Amino acid sequence: MSLVVKSVSTKPYDGQKPGTSGLRKKVKAFQAENYTENFIQCILDSSEGAVAGSSLVVGGDGRFFCKKAAEIIVRICAANGVSKLYIGKDAILSTPAVSSLIRHNKAYGGILLTASHNPGGPDNDFGIKFNCENGGPAPDNVTNKIYKLSTKIVQYKIVEGLEIDLTKLGVNSYSVNGMPFSVEIIDPVADYVCLMKEIFDFDCLKVFVSGKKIGSPLKLRIDSLNGVTGPYVNEIFLNCLGATPDNVVHTTPLEDFGGLHPDPNLTYAADLVETVKNGDYDLGAAFDGDGDRNMIIGRNSFFVTPSDSLAIIAHYLECIPYFKRNGVTGFARSMPTAAAVDLVASKQNKECFEVPTGWKYFGNLMDAGLLCLCGEESFGTGSNHIREKDGIWACLAWLSVMEHTGKGVEEILKQHWATYGRNYFTRYDYEECPLEPCNEMMATLEKTITEPSFIGKEYSSGGKTYKTKIADNFSYTDPVDQSVSTKQGLRIVFEDGSRIVMRLSGTGSSGATVRLYIDSYEKDNVLGFASQMLEPLIQIALEISQLPQFTGRDAPTVIT
Repeated sequence: MSLVVKSVSTKPYDGQKPGTSGLRKKVKAFQAENYTENFIQCILDSSEGAVAGSSLVVGGDGRFFCKKAAEIIVRICAANGVSKLYIGKDAILSTPAVSSLIRHNKAYGGILLTASHNPGGPDNDFGIKFNCENGGPAPDNVTNKIYKLSTKIVQYKIVEGLEIDLTKLGVNSYSVNGMPFSVEIIDPVADYVCLMKEIFDFDCLKVFVSGKKIGSPLKLRIDSLNGVTGPYVNEIFLNCLGATPDNVVHTTPLEDFGGLHPDPNLTYAADLVETVKNGDYDLGAAFDGDGDRNMIIGRNSFFVTPSDSLAIIAHYLECIPYFKRNGVTGFARSMPTAAAVDLVASKQNKECFEVPTGWKYFGNLMDAGLLCLCGEESFGTGSNHIREKDGIWACLAWLSVMEHTGKGVEEILKQHWATYGRNYFTRYDYEECPLEPCNEMMATLEKTITEPSFIGKEYSSGGKTYKTKIADNFSYTDPVDQSVSTKQGLRIVFEDGSRIVMRLSGTGSSGATVRLYIDSYEKDNVLGFASQMLEPLIQIALEISQLPQFTGRDAPTVIT
């Protein structure tokens, strides 16, 4: 029996504008009548007919509403002429796995059901993101088109009564208006693990983890924070590399992440930090809800900033078989990220790109062969093996560096700083601030720093004086397609290379998140306490921005 397509009348919702990582709202917003249906229809309509006859990948981080959203997507895709869907069992797929599957299956794209590092559960956050055929997040021209369509949508198409069992692996075939339509429920882990085995030397890493090389097993503490990476961690670290079950924790994906906040930083992964600090561990790692972010710590919870992590991996990149085989091209970082990787690129005579925040800006550079390693200060690291940041990949890269050098995390960092100097770096997050005063603050700050008299001005604090050299609202021209992105964050660069950067984040579901970034480079004084080294510039940043006055906050929500 052929299933029938039905057109359902609807009305637009305000605010369905995808941010840097898709559309994120409270679960209750997505549960509103036709809200999710509208947005999915707009994603498909943005293809201008190209989605008909194509295949798509669908999966998410397991948070509340993932399964329901996946079922809606099946019915709407069937009605819009999609030929095939690849869906992870139980609607589970990490963001890196989706990117890999899109590329492996030559799919038109993928629909990701995630709010990444935001908390989950019925009263918390949900999100939908569209990735394009290269496996990366949709670029601005696509997300702008989706938003424009969402403001004038009047109907969506759906096949009512089409039921799918997301718990059973296999292919489900249907006829929709006489046209074939299939849904393949896949093992969410298999393809990704195969890819990791192509990149890293698993045999070598297994010897290292088991202790056959160093005399005793490597002591790991891998925390999935009850997010999507749990099944991937179990397969890779336990089954493939021979770690023991006590080396991994929180590996069952839960709809509310078990009450944990799945954001791998010193605040929200405090349990990992405390456990490694007080225990006998060589390496600690945590991943966010959808598996694209990572935090790395060493013995005694020696913290590796994401900026330093990127630089370390860049320095040792050729110890990873994938790069030894394919060669190393350029590096890149987001504008707010400390410039540690720039120093590595300079020494290796490689180009280093500075792009706006958002992983989509790395995609063109990768596709053009200009870039093989990139990262963001927001705990994102990745390479051209896919078009997303990749938390587990970053952890395996660190294991490879440790195996190659025979050194621990802290020793690797200190040796690196002795060679390159150190970029002291911190980020202050002020979450869920009232939007209007934050907008006023940014407008006032931009006006202040773009006055001609601002350049050359001196600010002093804590016995240090900084003289302004550059100040602007960062803009970026893509060297591949010449597209221009403006108003990407306010930055102040001082003559010694120190920087203050301020942005309003687009990854929250309510209010505004103010992000303040402080970056201070020291060539010789590399073993100081970061908090002490950064304090003078932090106070100057608060003075210039008037952040406490505008937000009413006397302290950040999160410090990283």
